[in-house]
Amino acid sequence: MSDYYKSKRTHNLYDQTDTKPFRLSRSKIDLFLECPRCFYLDRKLGISRPPGYPFSLNSAVDALLKKEFDMHRAHRTVHPLVKAFGLDLIPLQHESIGVWRDSLRQGITYQMPDTNIIVTGGVDDVWVDPKTDEITIVDYKATSKNGEVNLDAAWQDGYKRQMEVYQWLFRRNGFKVSKTGYFVYCNGKADRDAFNATLEFDIKLLPYTGDDGWVEATVLGAHKVLCSDTVPKAKNGCDYCAYYNERKILDE
Repeated sequence: MSDYYKSKRTHNLYDQTDTKPFRLSRSKIDLFLECPRCFYLDRKLGISRPPGYPFSLNSAVDALLKKEFDMHRAHRTVHPLVKAFGLDLIPLQHESIGVWRDSLRQGITYQMPDTNIIVTGGVDDVWVDPKTDEITIVDYKATSKNGEVNLDAAWQDGYKRQMEVYQWLFRRNGFKVSKTGYFVYCNGKADRDAFNATLEFDIKLLPYTGDDGWVEATVLGAHKVLCSDTVPKAKNGCDYCAYYNERKILDE
């Protein structure tokens, strides 16, 4: 068994008899939408899906972008990429920016009324229009593909939901939030003649108009599932459950 997978987790499990706050992250909300059964096994019984290995290169791009935009945050200036897109948005100076970015331990949070559920999310960046004080949610993405990057693939629906959860969280925290968020999308160029210890990127700013109307009902649905003593059925199309079912047939 690898160091990345724990077969039976005993911490951070939901117990409906416990009144202590229970953190429900943006990614776990997405897991609930993907498959309520996998979500229940993870958050209630401690049986998580096998994880993918970490993409260190993506993490490096994320860290460097944050440093770059933080320089403009310190000087209250518009990043050239943002300016080229015709926008007058600057990185928001706020005492909680470090907290909001810490998805594992803190993040932007909201306590759901009449439950012990605290919804959390770790945002990459927040920009602000200095004329209106309206904030814009920003997410960094990195890939390497031929052609222009876009948000058209079915698997990128998770990116869009991610943006909408962040918008919802900031609205619930009293911020005036633009419906349009932006993905800073970095596309590694694989068409160069040689590597030469340098990887170049095309960087695009992709707008997305979010609709967070689904978030609250989904969180309440997830809470209802967690309060149940019955493992829900697998969602049709869940690859993990389909794999388990095929293995089970062979083992019988």
